[in-house]
Amino acid sequence: MNPADYDAWYDTPRGRWIGEAEYALAARQLDAQPGDSLLDVGCGTGWFSRRAAADGLVVTGLDPNVAWLDFARLHSSPALNWVEGDARALPFADGSFEHVLSIAALCFIDDERQAVAECVRVARRHFAIGWLNRASLLYWQKGRKGGSGAYRGARWHGPREVLALFSGLPVQNLKLRSTVFLPAGGCCAAWVEPGIPKVLPWGSLLLVSGEKT
Repeated sequence: MNPADYDAWYDTPRGRWIGEAEYALAARQLDAQPGDSLLDVGCGTGWFSRRAAADGLVVTGLDPNVAWLDFARLHSSPALNWVEGDARALPFADGSFEHVLSIAALCFIDDERQAVAECVRVARRHFAIGWLNRASLLYWQKGRKGGSGAYRGARWHGPREVLALFSGLPVQNLKLRSTVFLPAGGCCAAWVEPGIPKVLPWGSLLLVSGEKT
C-alpha cells in the first residue's frame, strides 16, 4: 500500500471514526497539555502526529520508511518534526519527550520488547502504546491467515502478552484499555461504542498506558 492511499483511508467515514476513537483513548491516558512534547513512534504517514499537533502538542514523528515520512512532511505543518529511525534503537537521549505514543506500529517489527523498552526510555512522564487485539472482531475480519490489506504481516496479541512486554521496566500505574469494538463502523457503531466500557479487553486496539518511574 502506498502512503497516499493509506492516509486517504483516514478521510473515509470509517477511517476517520476509527482514528478518532483510537486517538481519543490514547489522549485520555496520556493527559498531555498544550505545549507538551510528544514522540509518535511508527508514525507512518503522520495521521496521529498531526492529530496530536492539532491539540497543541509539540510533536516529533519517527518511522523507518523514508517515503512515508516524505508524505508526512509534505502534508503537515512545518512545526512538526519528522525523523527516520528504528523503534528498537530510538535516536534520542533518555527522557527526551514528556509523552510517547505508538498506535498499532510495534506489532509490525521484530523484537517488540526492545521497542517497548526504548519507548519507555525516551519518555519523561507518560506513554501510551497500542497493539492489534487477537480477541477482537477485527482479528476475525482482517487478521487471520497472515492478515489482509494494511494488516498483512502484523502480530496480534492478547492482554497478558502486551502487559508482559513491560515486565521489569521502570514503569508504574500500568493500565490496559481497548477501543473500536465494532470495527465495521457505521451508525450502529457510533451509537453503541461510547457506551462500551474501555476496560473490556475486546476492542480492536489494546492500549497500554502508564508512567515512567
